[in-house]
Amino acid sequence: MAEEKARLSVAEIRNIATDACLACGASAATAKSLVEATLSAALRGRPEVGLPHFIDYLRSFVEGRIDGKAQPRMQHPLPAFIHSDAKGGIAQLGFDLAFEDLVKRARTFGVAIFSQRNSYTAGELGYYVRRLAVEGLVSMALANAHALMAAAAGGKPVFGTNPLAFGAPLPAPQAPLIIDQAASATAFVNIVRAAADNVAIPEGWATDEAGAVTTDPAKAILGALLPFGGYKGANIALLVEVLSAGLSGAAWSLDAGNFRSGNEPPNVGLTVIAIAPAAIDPSFALRSADHFGRLQELGVHIPGSGWAVEAPNDADEIEIDARLLEEIRGFRSG
Repeated sequence: MAEEKARLSVAEIRNIATDACLACGASAATAKSLVEATLSAALRGRPEVGLPHFIDYLRSFVEGRIDGKAQPRMQHPLPAFIHSDAKGGIAQLGFDLAFEDLVKRARTFGVAIFSQRNSYTAGELGYYVRRLAVEGLVSMALANAHALMAAAAGGKPVFGTNPLAFGAPLPAPQAPLIIDQAASATAFVNIVRAAADNVAIPEGWATDEAGAVTTDPAKAILGALLPFGGYKGANIALLVEVLSAGLSGAAWSLDAGNFRSGNEPPNVGLTVIAIAPAAIDPSFALRSADHFGRLQELGVHIPGSGWAVEAPNDADEIEIDARLLEEIRGFRSG
């Protein structure tokens, strides 16, 4: 049975979502950062980790996995290095507070790094690199989470989905190149959705509690995700783990708290590396656009090309599952 849909304006969803955050104990700054990142995912990036994932944040405010009043602490251990302690809050707030400084340092030194520990899950990772690409910067974002993924079938969960995102600017009005993918064969939210809809998942996505490959999403939730491409995906997960949790001082995935249960912040890490390509080649964006055009003529999909660079108008509409909308409204009304 098809899910009933509702269509609301960007302004309406922003107001409903902001009110829900505030009702769940978030500060105004936290609510603004989270809602704008959620809208960005819904409109520009990966919708499945936009409004559907927003529910996880609301529950986590209420249940103590996110400190909605947290004030990130910024330090600058080196001229091109910004380090944030999220203090148990959301990852997006620390990034927002450091954003202008990160852009300035990247343009000054050619490269700059933002690394953050002690936050909730980073949400849609493409959000971070999209914003930097619009500023003319090439960037990579990496984040870990609590152990959900085994290195291979039969193994225990040792890594998070450990996504990475990459962004590169293109000349306006073209949207930038945005690559956003997990080290796992699929995102955990897709398993949860399949379980809720009672539909099978593809073989190779996950294992059950005993480590056997399964197509039953309910069993997969109790088991482990699998990496894409076998050991190659597991290697990417390890790389992400070192650059996010290792570099920031956050908890390794084996030690991080679950982002969907418990009453303590998961203390996961986020690292964003920003590079100023114009320092070497002022025509970087134009040259890239020419090359990507050639690739498209050869049938290559260029990720991120389906949206406009301009900010969405408040009157623009977003389609949302009616059931999800009512759930968000339920948090707002207490």
